[in-house]
Amino acid sequence: MCPHDETSSTLTRSVNRNLSEVSRLQRLTVDHKTHYRYARPVTFGEHRLMTRPRDSHDLRLLEATLLIQPDAHMRWLYDVFGNSVAIAEFEGDSDELFIQSTIVIERYPLTVAAFAIEPYAQVLPFSYPAREVPDLGRTVERHYLDPDRLVTAWAQKFLSSSGAPTATEDFLLGVTRAIQSEFQYQERQTPGVQSPVETLTLGSGTCRDYALLMMEVVRSVGLAARFVSGYLYDPSIDGGESSTVGAGSTHAWVQVYLPGAGWLEFDPTNGSYGGHNLVPIAVGREPEQAMPVSGTFVGDPADYLEMNVSVTVRAERISSDD
Repeated sequence: MCPHDETSSTLTRSVNRNLSEVSRLQRLTVDHKTHYRYARPVTFGEHRLMTRPRDSHDLRLLEATLLIQPDAHMRWLYDVFGNSVAIAEFEGDSDELFIQSTIVIERYPLTVAAFAIEPYAQVLPFSYPAREVPDLGRTVERHYLDPDRLVTAWAQKFLSSSGAPTATEDFLLGVTRAIQSEFQYQERQTPGVQSPVETLTLGSGTCRDYALLMMEVVRSVGLAARFVSGYLYDPSIDGGESSTVGAGSTHAWVQVYLPGAGWLEFDPTNGSYGGHNLVPIAVGREPEQAMPVSGTFVGDPADYLEMNVSVTVRAERISSDD
């Protein structure tokens, strides 16, 4: 059976399976290290750090520490999307920049009600309520050129060829699973994101490339989507079984807005839905707006040697009575 032939009952079973995996509260400790090295001391410009989540109904921040070397003056702000952003301003030169963020959070179990979609939005196409259109704004618009309509044509694979309406959930799950199964995952720590056309043409990419491709695919049928950066919990780290892809570094996925359900998580790298093992940190209309660490340095470009990123996410199971 092709991915786009999946039925809504299959999606329901998939969601219920995910729910059973998070039937208890889960406490996660995330250790995120970013290390830049240079051939000689350079001067650092302002750096923006997105490593701290905001409390919500399904996530509670218990502890947060941020270590930066060389020393920096720190200030905090909320950006246009409500992300928590730390601004680091440096004095003096250095041939290294080390940033370590450690957070402890509690994740709460998902509920079936969280996935309730308004009846009119259960099939494609549909229109968002007029009161929400101004706020969704450009998250519905496509942002990348597709001169040969490659992205549009690929999206059509997941729509009914008979002209009958396509179930919204079937479309989204079909796209999510197809990206996982049809493309070759390649880890890449160099800056930047491939365009959706590049990812389709190459047949490969990393998590941020997959997320951007899915955003443009769902936007091509009129759905609002935004880019999410954060962390991925792999149960195998704590001795469990898992086929999770993308752990060990920062992770990226997609949120799609559905009336009645709100912003729902889709991880095309792992073909998963619901975000049961995801820790969202920042969202943006485009990938550049949700980068975990970004900044500049003053010096010869040849002075830059390398950047290493490591992320460890460990779990401590706690009962719902705690």
